[in-house]
Amino acid sequence: MDWIINLFTNNESVAHIVLLYAIVISVGVLLGKIKVFGISLGVTFVLFAGILAGHVGFTGPTDILTFIQDFGLILFVFCIGLQVGPGFFESFRKGGVTLNLLSTSAILLNIAVMFGCYYLFFDTTNPVNLPMMVGTLYGAVTNTPGLGAANEALSSVFTSGEVPQIASGYACAYPLGVVGIIGATIAVRYICRVSLEKEEMQLQEDEAQNPHAKPYQLHLMVTNEFIAGRTLMQISEFLNRDIVCTRILHDGQVLVPNRDTVLSLNDKVLIVCAEADADAIQAFIGPRDETDWGIEEEKQPMISKRVVVTNPRMNGKTLGKMHFSSVYGVNITRITRQGIDLFASRNHHFHVGDKIMVVGAEENVNRVAELLGNSVKRLNAPNIATIFIGIIVGILFGSLPIAIPGMPVPLKLGIAGGPLIIAILIGRFGYRMKLVTYTTTSANMMLREIGLVLFLASVGIKAGAGFWDTVIAGDGIKYVYTGFLITIIPILIIGTIARLKYKFNYFTIMGMLAGTYTDPPALAYANASCTKEAPAIGYSTVYPLSMFLRIFTAQLIVLFCCGA
Repeated sequence: MDWIINLFTNNESVAHIVLLYAIVISVGVLLGKIKVFGISLGVTFVLFAGILAGHVGFTGPTDILTFIQDFGLILFVFCIGLQVGPGFFESFRKGGVTLNLLSTSAILLNIAVMFGCYYLFFDTTNPVNLPMMVGTLYGAVTNTPGLGAANEALSSVFTSGEVPQIASGYACAYPLGVVGIIGATIAVRYICRVSLEKEEMQLQEDEAQNPHAKPYQLHLMVTNEFIAGRTLMQISEFLNRDIVCTRILHDGQVLVPNRDTVLSLNDKVLIVCAEADADAIQAFIGPRDETDWGIEEEKQPMISKRVVVTNPRMNGKTLGKMHFSSVYGVNITRITRQGIDLFASRNHHFHVGDKIMVVGAEENVNRVAELLGNSVKRLNAPNIATIFIGIIVGILFGSLPIAIPGMPVPLKLGIAGGPLIIAILIGRFGYRMKLVTYTTTSANMMLREIGLVLFLASVGIKAGAGFWDTVIAGDGIKYVYTGFLITIIPILIIGTIARLKYKFNYFTIMGMLAGTYTDPPALAYANASCTKEAPAIGYSTVYPLSMFLRIFTAQLIVLFCCGA
C-alpha cells in the first residue's frame, strides 16, 4: 500500500501531478452537470473542486501549477479569439452600434458598482481587498477569461510578496452571478411591463416588412457570340451577378445544367435572377424568347440540408447580396459558427467553416451546396501551425511594454490580452495572409475546454490553502452580496434604458444582456422564452466586443489601481 500513499503524497512526481489534475477536472466536470432549478455551474465547478483539493493539502509544486495555469489560459483565450474574430468587426455595422454601446455601458457599470462596493463595505487600507474585489467582479459577471487576465496582471504588480488568490472572491460571487443574470433580466420585463406575446407579434410584423426580393424568371435566346463555348460559371463570374440557369433547350432537348455546362449560340435558357438585374442579364445574353418549350415543371420535394462553407470565394460575402431566396429558390434558416448559432440576417458575412441550414427544392439546395463548397474533407485537417504561430505573435505582442505616466509598471497586454487581440485579427484577416484559420467546432471547443479546465484547476488548487481563512473566517459573506449587487444593478439600469429609451424588443434585450455577461445559461433561458431568433441576434452582436472588453478591462483595473 506504500505505493498508493506515495502516489498521493509525493508532490514532486509527474504521476502525482497528472493524477491531481485528472481527479480535480473529472470531479469538477461531473459535479458541474448537476442542475438546481434548471441551472448548473458547468465546467466552472472545476474551480471549486480545485479549491477543495488545495484545502485538504492535495496539491503540487507552485511553479508547475503556475506554468499549467498560464499555458491553459493562453490556449483558452486564443481559441476564444479565433471564435469571435470573424464577427468582431461586423458587430459594429448598422444595427449593432447601439447594442454594443449599451453592452459597453453595462460593462463599465459593473466596474463602477465594484468600486462603489469596495469603498462602502471594505477596508481600503488593506492592499488585498481591492484585488479580491476584482475577483468578485468577474465571478459576478461569470467571466472566466477576465479572471485569468486579472490574475496574470496581478503577478506583474505583486513582484515582491505573495500574489493575492483572487479566485476566492470569484468562487463566492459566481453561483449567485448565474442566478442573478437571469433573475435581473426577468425583473426588467416587469419593470417595463413587457408582454411576451406582444413582443413575439412585433417580431413577426418586422419580418413581414422586410421580405426577400421576389424571384424573376427570364426565357432568353443566346445570341451573344462571346458566350458561345463558355461555361455557366464563367458567364456568371463575368456578369458579377447572382444568376441561376435552371433549364437549357439545346437542339430540341431540354437539359438540367450545372456550372460546367457550355452554352452555344441559339440555345434557349431559363434564367432566375433578381428583378433589378434582369435588364443587364438580358442585354448580355440575348433577347427574350417566350415560345413554349413543351415541358412542364416537375415538382420537387422540399428538403433541408446542412451545408458547410468551404469555397474561399465566399469569404466576406453577405447573405443579402447572395439572393438565395429570389435567385436560388431556397431559404437560409440557421447559421452556425464555432458552435454559436447566429441569426441568418441579410447583413451576415460568410466565412469558411460556417455551417448553414438550407431549405428548398432538392435540386436548388444542391446548387447552393455546390456554390458554397460543402467539401468537408477540406476542413478535417487540423491547422495546428496557425494556432501556435498566432500564440507566438500574441505573446510577443503582449510582452511589449507601454510606459504610461502615473502607472507603477509599464502597461503590457500580457499572456491574456496579447494572444486574444492577435487571435481576433487572425480569425478575421488571416485568410489574406494565406493562413488557414478554420478549425472544426469540436476541435476549437476541445482546445478551449482543455485550456479552461487546466486554468481553473490550477487557480483552485493554489487558492485552496487559504480559502478557509479568506472566505469562511474572513469576508466571504461580503463577497457574496457585493457580487450580487455587481451582477444585477447594471442589468436593471441598462435593460430598462434599452427598452424604454431605444425601444428594443425585449427578446433582443435578453440576448444582448446574456452576451454582455458572456453567459450561455442566460442565452439558453432567452431562447427557451422565444420562438424567434431575436435572442441569438442580440447575443451574437455584442458577444465579441464584450469578451474583449472583459479581458482588457481586467488588466487595466489591476495595473492602474491595484499597483498604486
